[in-house]
Amino acid sequence: MLGLIGKKMGMTQVFDETGRLTPVSVIAIAPNMVIGLRTEEKDGYKAVVLGVKEMKPKNVSKPYAGQFPEGITPKRIMREMRDFPAQVEIGQNLDVALFDKTRYVDVMANSKGRGFQGVVKRWGFGGGRNTHGSKFHREPGGTGNSTYPGRTFKNRKLPGHMGNARVTVQNLKVIKIDVENGYMLVRGAIPGPRNCMVVVSSAVKKAK
Repeated sequence: MLGLIGKKMGMTQVFDETGRLTPVSVIAIAPNMVIGLRTEEKDGYKAVVLGVKEMKPKNVSKPYAGQFPEGITPKRIMREMRDFPAQVEIGQNLDVALFDKTRYVDVMANSKGRGFQGVVKRWGFGGGRNTHGSKFHREPGGTGNSTYPGRTFKNRKLPGHMGNARVTVQNLKVIKIDVENGYMLVRGAIPGPRNCMVVVSSAVKKAK
């Protein structure tokens, strides 16, 4: 799978030659350094290990630094890309030009964290009446039987932590690739807040 590590910059809009407006997300893809190679003989699968963002030497522990080849500074963020189609070598830098012939991509990131939320915001419950004396406004209501089995089953929609989960948006069309500045413009929104780390890969369900 063809993929690189990038950063979500935000959203903007572009116009084509006919004047049609398209909302796009801007992804900055800094040079991804090849940290390691996984082989079927040694690891049981094929993959390329990519890393971005150099770390200060004072913040690197010896066990963490031991996984990097000699001559390569430790990276803060690393990701494995399985079945990488391109031939690469350790120490090589990959940029956004890798997606030059790709038409659709999948973008994976952690969604925005919403904290602890009730059932109305988390699951879209309608709630009760807001009239005086209702005593049922935004509560979840009944959660199970009062007799047998006398407990709440798993996967019941209840209040809890919302967001900050891995989300993958598929089949986003690539509108423009700026190799000189390292930017990729894709149609539509992608998960996560501004300046968050994202993984951009070639679409698995659509023609390249």
